[in-house]
Amino acid sequence: MATTPDEISISYKEGDLELVKELDKQVLTKGAWTTIIFRYQDWNNSKQEYGPEKYTIRRYQKRNGEYQQKSKFNISSKDQAKKIIDALKHWTDD
Repeated sequence: MATTPDEISISYKEGDLELVKELDKQVLTKGAWTTIIFRYQDWNNSKQEYGPEKYTIRRYQKRNGEYQQKSKFNISSKDQAKKIIDALKHWTDD
């Protein structure tokens, strides 16, 4: 288990095969509650290749010195990500 936000990863392997490949991450908040947004790809076994980029926002709580995932929101496509960005820009631009 991760003891710092920098150690948190969503990469997942079974044997030598990386089923979830973490491409990047940005730590949005640190502390007892940490929020991280990840960019990743899932392995498509039928096509024997990685699928399109996806994004996920995850919240972790530090308990007993280790971070445990408490919630997540998956963004399934670039199009959905752009719509979220547009909405946030609309709400936050002065």
